[in-house]
Amino acid sequence: MASDNWVVSNLQNALNTWNDKLAEIWTLLTQTPQNFKGGGIWTVIVNLHDALMAVGLGLLVLFFVVGMAKTMGSFADLKRPEVAFKVFVRFVLAKLAVTNGLELLMKLFEIAQGLVTTVMAKAGVSGSSATVLPQSIIDAIDKTSFMEKIPLWAVTLIGSLFITVLSFIMIMTVYGRFLKLYLYTAIAPVPLAAFAGEPSQSIGKGFLKSYAAVCLEGVIIVLGCIIFNLFAASPPVIEPGDPAVTQVWKYVGELIFNMLILVGAVKMADRVVHEVFFS
Repeated sequence: MASDNWVVSNLQNALNTWNDKLAEIWTLLTQTPQNFKGGGIWTVIVNLHDALMAVGLGLLVLFFVVGMAKTMGSFADLKRPEVAFKVFVRFVLAKLAVTNGLELLMKLFEIAQGLVTTVMAKAGVSGSSATVLPQSIIDAIDKTSFMEKIPLWAVTLIGSLFITVLSFIMIMTVYGRFLKLYLYTAIAPVPLAAFAGEPSQSIGKGFLKSYAAVCLEGVIIVLGCIIFNLFAASPPVIEPGDPAVTQVWKYVGELIFNMLILVGAVKMADRVVHEVFFS
């Protein structure tokens, strides 16, 4: 596949950038927040989570009192054993959710990671397949004259720009998923305290649904990567008699189309999860 042709090198450099980012995504999808970037970020997030624990416990009492005031006609209702027991159980469960929220979130993440591992195993893949230029394209470019390389250079320049931009959009989206995981973990004690009151429990439910959606985004991203690998394994049919610029244009066009599908799947992973699981 090696070629000294500057037109080939221009396009191959863009593909190398894409392959590097795609390989990084596969690595990120199998990482835990505790191991991401050496674990330094996770340590800070856990400290923030612990610092907000006091705020969460304070809000726990507030939501509990407000909830009782809104759901009971009078405090005399607490004299009824079944009502008192229900209120007591709600408060205890809400307190457990606040004090053990970190463990709860990590269990949800482990379940989502188990789905990611299962999808990868069933698909028979353990990483991304490198996207390389077909040898027929390289041969066609090598046979062109200097003047014929000028339009080829324009085509590959446009294609390389699109490929590079798409690769960075994709990797930024995956990094954004980790950022959301950290943000949810840091502030968890505050929304989980809302479970103490019946009127405010929707806040806690919404928080857990949103966190679960972020975790499940990894499954959608893996599926998108698997589909792209299958598409990339079947290069477009190119007639050997076509001019080199036509061959390159067909290849670059279909390659960018496949990349757009993957980037679109990655970008819309959160929306897909919400529509499928939480609509």
